[in-house]
Amino acid sequence: MITAIGNPVYDYIKTKKVEPDGRVLSGCSTNAALALSKMGADVRLVGAIGDDYAEHFKSALSTLGVEYRIVPSDETGGFSLIYYDDFGNRTLDLLGRAADIGEIDPSWYADSDAVLIGPILGEVSFETVRKIRQSFDGLFFCDPQGLIRGADENGRIYHEKCEGIEETLGGFDIVKPNELEGQILTGIDCRQDPYEAARVIKSWGPKIVIVTLAELGSIVYDGANFIDIPPYGIDLIDSTGAGDTYMAGFTFEYLKTGGDLRRAGYYASCTSSVMIENTGPDFSMTEDMIRERQQALLAQRDFRLDVGVNR
Repeated sequence: MITAIGNPVYDYIKTKKVEPDGRVLSGCSTNAALALSKMGADVRLVGAIGDDYAEHFKSALSTLGVEYRIVPSDETGGFSLIYYDDFGNRTLDLLGRAADIGEIDPSWYADSDAVLIGPILGEVSFETVRKIRQSFDGLFFCDPQGLIRGADENGRIYHEKCEGIEETLGGFDIVKPNELEGQILTGIDCRQDPYEAARVIKSWGPKIVIVTLAELGSIVYDGANFIDIPPYGIDLIDSTGAGDTYMAGFTFEYLKTGGDLRRAGYYASCTSSVMIENTGPDFSMTEDMIRERQQALLAQRDFRLDVGVNR
């Protein structure tokens, strides 16, 4: 069992290629849970959702084979994401904000091999993270996007490094920021030097740091070695959920291989490549499909990220 903790959202998403009719189910932990289920893993999702979308949410997760624990909320969260280029750059505005998850019953994750913390807007507190770490000795993975986000009075999302984040991230086994989050956390331009950003975050205490850089690929760092992970080239449709499904793929392969970082990184890259060829949760993704792409990437040798320090 893998338990993902973080609020589901129903987003309005518009890219240069697609504009879905209405809002679609999404969210960091939600996208990760759905991807893991499609790969054949047993998954549980914990999050707050309102009555406005509760029945749709229950139906969708039951259909996709994901167990869920719902925290009551006055409304369901959601964002408006308007992508204005082919590199994942977007405006991000709040459509609704669900309740904080609050204290989590340890029985909701006690049977898990891994717990994934993927909040979308501060709904998982630092104290909750600390309590889970104290009672859980399995793989503890964090996508920090929702730990460093806030919303202003106009609903526009902003990012900030808040007090206590270093200690909180230090309690995880794996921390995976994207390039923006890496810069917010460390002050380092990750397209110039993601390695130094990873070193800084590693110094806070996590065992493994991953920095993702969209179309450039990603790096994995365990304190001794860096592994450059190539992207799998596809026709980008919607980059929403790329990092979420990267977390899912990495967790899946890390557990399956007993901690092979290179294979886990390559598998994660290929998992996210399937996600961004589609929009919303309703598309085909299988382990065999991802394995085929992983083998193609593993055949590459001497890949280096095209970042400033490597030029």
